[in-house]
Amino acid sequence: MSNVVVLDNGGGLLKAGVGGDLDPSVIIPNCLYRPLSAKKWLHPSPISISTTATAATEPLSDLDLTSASVRRPIDRGYLINPDLQRDIWSHLFSSLLHVNPSNSSLLLTEPLFTLPSIQRATDELVFEDFNFSSLYVSDSPSLVHFYEASRRPTSLLSRAQCSLVVDCGFSFTHAAPVFQNFTLNYAVKRIDLGGKALTNYLKELVSYRALNVMDETFIMDDVKEKLCFVSLNVPRDLQIARKPGKDNFFRCTYVLPDGISYTRGFVKNPDEAKRYLSLTDEKASSPSLGVKKDAIELDVSEKTEDKKRIDLTKNEFDLTNERFLVPEMIFHPADLGMNQAGLAECIVRAVNSCHPHLHPVLYESIVLTGGSTLFHNFAERLEKELRPLVPDECQVKITTQEDPILGAWRGGSLLASSPSFEAMCVTKAEYEELGSARCRKRFLH
Repeated sequence: MSNVVVLDNGGGLLKAGVGGDLDPSVIIPNCLYRPLSAKKWLHPSPISISTTATAATEPLSDLDLTSASVRRPIDRGYLINPDLQRDIWSHLFSSLLHVNPSNSSLLLTEPLFTLPSIQRATDELVFEDFNFSSLYVSDSPSLVHFYEASRRPTSLLSRAQCSLVVDCGFSFTHAAPVFQNFTLNYAVKRIDLGGKALTNYLKELVSYRALNVMDETFIMDDVKEKLCFVSLNVPRDLQIARKPGKDNFFRCTYVLPDGISYTRGFVKNPDEAKRYLSLTDEKASSPSLGVKKDAIELDVSEKTEDKKRIDLTKNEFDLTNERFLVPEMIFHPADLGMNQAGLAECIVRAVNSCHPHLHPVLYESIVLTGGSTLFHNFAERLEKELRPLVPDECQVKITTQEDPILGAWRGGSLLASSPSFEAMCVTKAEYEELGSARCRKRFLH
């Protein structure tokens, strides 16, 4: 059997490696970028495996990324620029993976509900531009389920061959029921909100309150990953965020790169930034001030504080309630003006679209994957929101993957090393004889 290249082609990060390995050989941002100081578009440097669970953009920050322009082949989850994707893949296969596509098979991830025209463009890339010998296409939720079922063979998820995969990715968030390694497409529910939208919202908040960072995509990604968290009690935390001095557990400072002394941004006092971890539901739960009084104090203090705080000559800015208001959007998209349900309601709707016999199993086998699930307290908050919406006789059990960014790739690697994989693929000869649409039906059975 030929080598199998496993490629998790995400909108944010591209994970690639050889089937059978535990981790991908290469992780790179799926984009080209151009710094202000350069005239041509450049390929980002690979990201080391050890940093994926903390800061996915950290190795990029060594480069001159202040106000860098970015071009992405994938927009809102779907491939819109095949030529750009070809350029990125060509660099990946020849310079980073060092594989010969004509002697290799490809296992590729593709978003749910991909249009036939985009599927045709993908097949042309794989077979006509790169000449891969065979192709297998899968969606992320089924690969995540496959990996979790093999990793925990005694769990309910593995015994029932059924799970609900919540994939909070770069472009959007899916609640996808999976049964016997196949995603139940008719029951999948989606929120058009992912890591990219959260970063953009953080950029808007910081630009409005402090410095203009609308062009600093990579830097604000870093801020989001290092400083944002999910609140377990939003009204209480909003009160705390208004307090001055040491009573404010959320205030922290992020220093922007100046290109001379330091080339990457950093948190000024990391210990201060972690003070919120000492906050429990009991602490500060008794309201020390009435809301009206608080609001009046806020108006006065903010005006004087803003004068002190916003010094445009300084290369830094403070964050307070932005730290938990940004991830809050996943749970309440209506706060952003989006006419969509929150994640907990999205999960309930996905489960209710399945056969009633599956409901208890799905609620007890929720798997979180995708980079946006790495926010501190994400699983706890989701369970807190979900419990009142779920029937009393059903248990709610939420599991976060050990590395949510690599979950789909590891499932693909496991599938690529299975004995039956070769028979599941579409060969180049079949593609040339039957065409894209006929070959695609193979992946539905």
